[in-house]
Amino acid sequence: MTVSETKKASSPFAGKLLALVLPIAFQQFMSALVSASDALMLGALSQDALSAVSLASQVAFVENLFLAAMTIGLSMFASQYWGKQDIDSLESMFAYAMKITLAVSTAFFLAGCCIPGLLMRLFTSDPALIELGAAYLRMVPASFLLTGISQMYLCVLKNSGKAAKSSIISSVCVAVNIVLNAVFIFGLMGFPAMGVTGAALATVLARLTETLWCVWETAKRGRVKLRLTGVCDPALRAGFWKYTVPVLGNEIVWGVGFTMYSVIMGHLGSDAAAANAIANIVKNLAACFCLGLGSGSGILVGNELGAGRLDTAKEYGGKLCRLSVVCGAASGLVLLLVTPLVLLLTDLSIQADVYLRWMLVMCSCYLTGKSVNSTTIAGIFCAGGDSRFGFRCDAVTLWCITVPLGLLAAFVFRLPVPAVYFIINLDEIIKLPAVYRHYKKYQWVKNLTEKEYET
Repeated sequence: MTVSETKKASSPFAGKLLALVLPIAFQQFMSALVSASDALMLGALSQDALSAVSLASQVAFVENLFLAAMTIGLSMFASQYWGKQDIDSLESMFAYAMKITLAVSTAFFLAGCCIPGLLMRLFTSDPALIELGAAYLRMVPASFLLTGISQMYLCVLKNSGKAAKSSIISSVCVAVNIVLNAVFIFGLMGFPAMGVTGAALATVLARLTETLWCVWETAKRGRVKLRLTGVCDPALRAGFWKYTVPVLGNEIVWGVGFTMYSVIMGHLGSDAAAANAIANIVKNLAACFCLGLGSGSGILVGNELGAGRLDTAKEYGGKLCRLSVVCGAASGLVLLLVTPLVLLLTDLSIQADVYLRWMLVMCSCYLTGKSVNSTTIAGIFCAGGDSRFGFRCDAVTLWCITVPLGLLAAFVFRLPVPAVYFIINLDEIIKLPAVYRHYKKYQWVKNLTEKEYET
């Protein structure tokens, strides 16, 4: 093959990848920017306000585990049905996923309204943090319900050729959230200063804007519609749960394990909790392109699988895996370069500042593993319905290795905070050998639209 032929062969891949990854990565960055703005503004109030909201936000994090499972499950079929241009099946699956999501989001809404203090006690024993966090949780529950609705809409937009539009909606609403944060937290433009409850109110109004915009966008001509009055084909329902249940198990296993990390750090004191909150925000910002690559990989490979181009999907998978290593290493380098700026902008205690410095160094190494695992486990594997591996991998890695070792390090051996943080951030690195071996089996090269799950 000549050089010009190679360029022609690779250009469709590059064009498709950029059209998916750049909007999704930007959307991920803007979403992470909300947490960063919360941290800066609440940190300006007090370190306790920052720590309390960070811990209270774990309730939304747990809800997002379910939403992530539903969006991944929906994406498995949406990307392939869009590749096949079977719009009726796509709309049927969209409606079914939305009904389930509404039920679960309502449960989180009620929990936030009724038991905010009890929820905070799960994450910390500090009375000051419990009081501040409970005040935040009393205001924010409506966002739990709205987020469930908007995430299903955004998922379908991304998987039906409207990734850029999905990114615009999310990004504008993030900007709204940041502006309203400043207005309500500090009392600008004639509004009273509300502190942590102001941050919660800003979140609710931003999610309301996002949901209404999604509904309006989907109502346009030529869009995939939400038809809640229809009945989903039993075969589609069976296929959805066959591949989504392992994803849900994976998200719960991973998410509860990750929440345990916050529980561990939260019980090591306010300095450790504050440093952990900032480190996670910076890590999430640095990981945006990695996560965008993972989401884009699932859609790109899924489109090819649904269209029956299995060899092309396999070829794309190899390119995406190599790109994920480069992306993760580059993201880690960027994180190291901005570390001095992060330390300059954060107003933490001397001890928390020391903790944060070490945590950011560890996060830079973590990102390569995160990039590879996001691209393979959450992207390529799930694109072809290979969703069980992630569940097994996280169950062993987190619950047999990092969570037990983290608990022992923190509360039995009483190791220094940076040592505990190092241990609980090993999970993405430990997975890599098993992920590579599983990738090479090519069990993910499967066309789900052939409905083999009916048998």
